[in-house]
Amino acid sequence: MGKTPGDIPAQPADHRHRLAEIILDESRRAGLGRGSRLPTERQLAANLGATRTSVRRALTVLEAEGRISREVGRGTFLREEPRPHEPDAGDGASGHAAGPDAGAEQYLGPGGLRPADQGGFAPADVMTTRRLLEPPAMRLVVAWATAADFEEIGRCLAGGERAGSYDEFETWDLALHRSIMAASHSPLLTRLYAVIEEARHGRFWGDLKRRSASRERQRTYQADHAELVAALRARDADRAVEAMRAHLARVASHLFDETA
Repeated sequence: MGKTPGDIPAQPADHRHRLAEIILDESRRAGLGRGSRLPTERQLAANLGATRTSVRRALTVLEAEGRISREVGRGTFLREEPRPHEPDAGDGASGHAAGPDAGAEQYLGPGGLRPADQGGFAPADVMTTRRLLEPPAMRLVVAWATAADFEEIGRCLAGGERAGSYDEFETWDLALHRSIMAASHSPLLTRLYAVIEEARHGRFWGDLKRRSASRERQRTYQADHAELVAALRARDADRAVEAMRAHLARVASHLFDETA
């Protein structure tokens, strides 16, 4: 089954994340805190000078990161306090300008890397490192994951299940792997994975992943995720290691035309 136009994102992941940070920063400026309702997508788009599609994708990022909740019929609510904004020379008295590239100098991703730094990570290097790091880490997850960890993992798995486009699925895919690695409760491992996560925001990774994307592969990846999560919940370390190994081998085969 081939690609469909709705599967292809209109902007790189780093743009979505920058706009997501701008939304949180503007929420802080407006005095909103935990539990506050955000403006509608239409209002945010008008306020930020962005398209509704861009805003929707940025909100998906925030939801996948657990920073907002979206409730049908009620609206979108903050789950955490927006991080304090540190003004720099580029900020005017009335606030920084919004738009596709706004916030590029302020936003530092989970690994502390600016978007320009992402060019140093080749997709093959990212994938090789993931295959070395993630499967063995499943033994730590099996040993240390808590009920709260499994709740977050399940939330991300459900997000991938309901994703209606490539863009949404990729966001939830990243969130699921992040939540699984966080359940290892290893600060060093989590920090290392944050660099990998930041590399996945880069244009090179995004372009390669888009070229290999299809609805059929999305469903296959989701089935891989379900098997992995089931193994983790069963506290079956060998099964979880194999499930992660097989999943990453499949992704690599699709990205680089390898034999899985």
